[in-house]
Amino acid sequence: METKYPWRYCSLGGVTRVKLSTGEDIAHLGELDQKLWTVLSCPVDGLIFDRKTLEILDSDKDGRIRVGEVVAAAEWLTSVVKDKDLILNGSDSLPLDSINTENPTGERLARSARQILSNLGLNKNEISLADTSDSVKIFEKTTANGDGIICADAGQDPQVRQAIEAAVATVGSKTDRSGAQGVDAALVEQFYAELAAHKAWKAARTPEILPYGESTPAALAAVEAIASKVEDYFIRCRLIAFNGNCAAALDSSAATIEAFGSQDLNGKTAEIASCPLAHPRAELELPLDAVNPAWEAAIAAFRTEVFDKSFPQKNVLTEEQWKSIVASFGPYRSWLAAKAGSSVESLGDAKIDELLAADKKADILALIDADLAVAQEANSIDEVDKLMHLFRYFYEFLDNYVIFGAFYDKNRKSVFEAGKLYIDQRCLELCINVADMGKHADMASLSGMYIIYCNCVSKKTGKTATIAAVLTDGDVDNLRVGMNCVYYDRDGLDYDAVITKLVDNPVSVRQAFWAPYRKLARTISDRINKSAAEKDAKVTAALTDKANNFDVAKAKEEAAAAQAAPKQSFDIAKFAGIFAALGMAVGFIGSALAKLIHPWYTPFIVLVVLVVVISGPSMFIAWTKLRKRNLGPVLNANGWAINSRVLVNIVFGSTLTTLAKYPKLARTSDPYVKKKSPWPAVIFIFLLVLVAVGLVLYFTGNLGWLGITK
Repeated sequence: METKYPWRYCSLGGVTRVKLSTGEDIAHLGELDQKLWTVLSCPVDGLIFDRKTLEILDSDKDGRIRVGEVVAAAEWLTSVVKDKDLILNGSDSLPLDSINTENPTGERLARSARQILSNLGLNKNEISLADTSDSVKIFEKTTANGDGIICADAGQDPQVRQAIEAAVATVGSKTDRSGAQGVDAALVEQFYAELAAHKAWKAARTPEILPYGESTPAALAAVEAIASKVEDYFIRCRLIAFNGNCAAALDSSAATIEAFGSQDLNGKTAEIASCPLAHPRAELELPLDAVNPAWEAAIAAFRTEVFDKSFPQKNVLTEEQWKSIVASFGPYRSWLAAKAGSSVESLGDAKIDELLAADKKADILALIDADLAVAQEANSIDEVDKLMHLFRYFYEFLDNYVIFGAFYDKNRKSVFEAGKLYIDQRCLELCINVADMGKHADMASLSGMYIIYCNCVSKKTGKTATIAAVLTDGDVDNLRVGMNCVYYDRDGLDYDAVITKLVDNPVSVRQAFWAPYRKLARTISDRINKSAAEKDAKVTAALTDKANNFDVAKAKEEAAAAQAAPKQSFDIAKFAGIFAALGMAVGFIGSALAKLIHPWYTPFIVLVVLVVVISGPSMFIAWTKLRKRNLGPVLNANGWAINSRVLVNIVFGSTLTTLAKYPKLARTSDPYVKKKSPWPAVIFIFLLVLVAVGLVLYFTGNLGWLGITK
């Protein structure tokens, strides 16, 4: 996209990036080609940054901040601040005369800022982030604040206050900007509708629907307490009337009672109650004076509240009588089912009548309308808070979004740098919170960096975290999955960390030089250990076998035979032959070595060639990878849309991992230090002297006796 704005550029991390150094640069962000932005999108969660500012920037509330939202915030902020360069300072305070009142939005913001200071009782010509951040404090002394919620203290009329308090206590409440609990128009309408509905329902409670008068509720409760058991009893009776042979099976058998009869019956109420209510009979009658002991109290209540009133001086309840009793509660049950206004029932009939008679609904709604009338001014107060958050944090955010300047500045931390990991005598400064390990498993290898994944738990707070720590210096020989370490977040909170995964990539050229030899040494050591273990096992097995099968008599015979055998005399000719052969071998080796070191510098050339052949490929691969280490894939795995390379080259990488450094100490006072033998130094000096003498003799032509000429 072509633009007439004269953008300036700089180099950061080996990549050319646009430079944001003036307020005009911020004002023209909308003209910057999106291909030149370092980031196209970032998540709101997981960033070490002011949360309120991130939520302001995420205007569509989808959890991501995109270029369009950043541009919109830049245009809004630069339009309401006179001196745009002030935005670069990241100040907590803004002079009121720095608000652009020629802009309608700026004029409204300036007026609202003065209103905030007035509400807080402050007399000054600047407003701070602290002044706007506590909305409760701003509105705590106001009654009309534009949110459409009215609290009890907003009404001058005592009856209005009582009505609001009753509504809050029954139908619920909403939190006013002042922090108090109040009601809005919807709750007021619901409250008065509930009052009217409950009164109408209570009015429908006529004597005709009360079969037992005012004691009908108690009578119904007594019937419902035994209803299931009585119905069960009459079903058993019908089955016996149908087939008398099943009477024993439908009654409580002796075996059933014997199952718990031998135990302490105190506490066995449930088992006893599970037996039939009484002995079932074909006559469909329930003798109320011979019922299951566990149901005696319930039956007594039923007789008192219902049966004795309907059928006085009777001791037997028939099925027809039971059905008539149940049917008599029909109208009352229907009235109960139609119950309305339950939420206000706790107020009592007298209070409900009082509230309906006062009828302060219209007065409360008028107060709500008056509150909403100042909504624009009150909302502008929230907008001032938006202004102050952007004025303080927006340039810092841009530095982490457009150009990644904070990441490449050793004196600052970027929004994704979560803390420090201490492990194996080093500190890893670049640690990133991991949101999805599945994505990281796929993307991490593309970064070309050595990454240590850890699960972290804070024993102090119970907080947990999963981090990816980037190792950029030192060796990796001691690192392994399961190793314990310590992690500190940006707030200084410490976590117990355990390595869960390692992504192996070169750490340094020096490490790459020694890597082949270390691998060879490790392989040789493993093979030697394996071979030694196998031989030890064979020797142990052989000794065990010999010990188990040792024949004492045979051993004595062999010893006697050995003593009786003639001893072989010393053969001097044989030993002379051996020494002659050794002399020839030494002469051959010496001749070969003489040819090998002709000319004298040949061994050094061979040594250099061997080093290049062995370490060269490893060092070259490491060098190319170290130059191209890219943090982008790691951030992409965390939900970022990185639009440019985020290189961590060799020079920059050396600043992200610090190694332990110790001063040189005299160890003579340490009784456990290993004493150094002088022989290695003596042998080394002796070899140097031999080499020096050899060189002198070679260059003076005195090596002819060895067959070596200059």
